[in-house]
Amino acid sequence: MTAAFTIRLDDETLAKLDALAADTDRSRNWLAAKAIESYVELNAWQIARIKEGVAEADRGAFATDQEVEAVFARYRTKA
Repeated sequence: MTAAFTIRLDDETLAKLDALAADTDRSRNWLAAKAIESYVELNAWQIARIKEGVAEADRGAFATDQEVEAVFARYRTKA
């Protein structure tokens, strides 16, 4: 099931959307829906990971100093 709603775009963004729609042979609506779906999915994933991290911190589940140092050592450049 789908629902309709209205958004407002500035003229430049709308022109770019229309050009992309023409270049990809997709409708303006299809592109906007896919962009919103991607944005929502990505941000929902990020928020879920943040909530997991906060819950771990609230439980006191932190890396030890040795674990942190091991990670830093892996990425440290050799001078």
